[in-house]
Amino acid sequence: MNTASLNESSDEVHRLATRRAMIRLIPLMCAIYFMSFLDRTNVALAKVQLAADVGISAAAYGLGSGIFFIGYALLEVPSNLAAHRIGPRRWIARIAVTWGILSTAMMFVTGEWSFYVLRVLLGIAEAGLFPALMYMVTLWFAPHDRPVAVGWIYTAPALALMLGNPLGGALMQLGGIGGLHGWQWMFMIEGIPSVLVGVLLWFKLPERPRNAKWLSPAEVAVLEARAVIDAKGHPELTSADWIAALKRPTTVLIGLIYFLNQVAFVGLYFFTPAMIHQMHVNTPFLVGLLSSSVGLGFLLGVLILPRIHRRYGNDCVYLGVLTAGLVAGACAFIAAASPAARMALLVVTAFFGGGVLPSYWAIAMKRLHGIQAAAGLAFINTIGLIGGFVGPYLFGMTETATGRSDSGFMVILAASVLGLLLVPLLDRAIRREANPHVDVAINRA
Repeated sequence: MNTASLNESSDEVHRLATRRAMIRLIPLMCAIYFMSFLDRTNVALAKVQLAADVGISAAAYGLGSGIFFIGYALLEVPSNLAAHRIGPRRWIARIAVTWGILSTAMMFVTGEWSFYVLRVLLGIAEAGLFPALMYMVTLWFAPHDRPVAVGWIYTAPALALMLGNPLGGALMQLGGIGGLHGWQWMFMIEGIPSVLVGVLLWFKLPERPRNAKWLSPAEVAVLEARAVIDAKGHPELTSADWIAALKRPTTVLIGLIYFLNQVAFVGLYFFTPAMIHQMHVNTPFLVGLLSSSVGLGFLLGVLILPRIHRRYGNDCVYLGVLTAGLVAGACAFIAAASPAARMALLVVTAFFGGGVLPSYWAIAMKRLHGIQAAAGLAFINTIGLIGGFVGPYLFGMTETATGRSDSGFMVILAASVLGLLLVPLLDRAIRREANPHVDVAINRA
């Protein structure tokens, strides 16, 4: 058999193995991320009732919603290094069980300080989950397939926003049964399944292709050969190299752009129920149902945009187009007056704000492998998580100052414009990393 035939045969084995891996792995990864996002964001539905029942103000709610990300961010890199050391399967299962217990404990909030403490502990418990999932993607999938794999994983939080808001709204209407408020029922009923999913992952989630009994030896070999290599074709890097990933300009710039996205997008989904409520919608279930518009836009974005990215030549031009779309959506929302137009623009804003997320990770994964991926992806997520703290806090401050939840769209506009300005700097850093002499050549030209 000639070389061309061997390559074609290898490509076909890789294609089938990748498809099998996606069918087997992605549902499990989506299940755990769905539950984490549900438990992280259900507090948005409780905002109005927490104010009435335990006296938590808009500013305190914004601080408590965002402070979750501080504990999360502080332990992100150590947590993902632990996942690299002991294996992502055991570590992800541990995370799920711990945060499920703490999410259920949110039903015992009695005031601002207990709210803050439980949100911090919940963030600490969940630290490392998402970068551990991204690290697993680098172990299983070739760079060409990663945007689609990450896009599928991001359907989980999109579905959590779509389905979780109506579900949470329905659970909120259980208030009075058993002497509990509606938000207490919601936290309890939505927290327990996370523990069960964590136990399931312990038994069902293989860490690497070599651990999967449902792959043939040829499929294991081709998946690992095309996934866990660096740009020069060398094997996985040693632990002595992980700090270098944190110093790379591309890692820092991707992290900063992601930070600004999270300021905008996290603030959006935490405050959408309040925006809907100010449109004179008062029934908790209807508020939850209409708030799912953000999840719909998010879902459409992560299903459509990564597939376009896979066929697009220039990463940074594509990233710039999507960020410009977020700017346009924010401007249109601010200018719109009718509730119907604003509901549609919530979908558009979430389409670009959420749909761009797989592209950040795909761009980063091209440049980070092995333990550098474990450290670098966690570092990027850490920077983004700080944005997750800043966003809700700024939204809460603007609502306190203006009396309007929708004034947070000014925060979205400012953050997305700053993110757009950083994209050319990322492009320059990528070109310099690929060819250190490129700037010299450009200047001489």
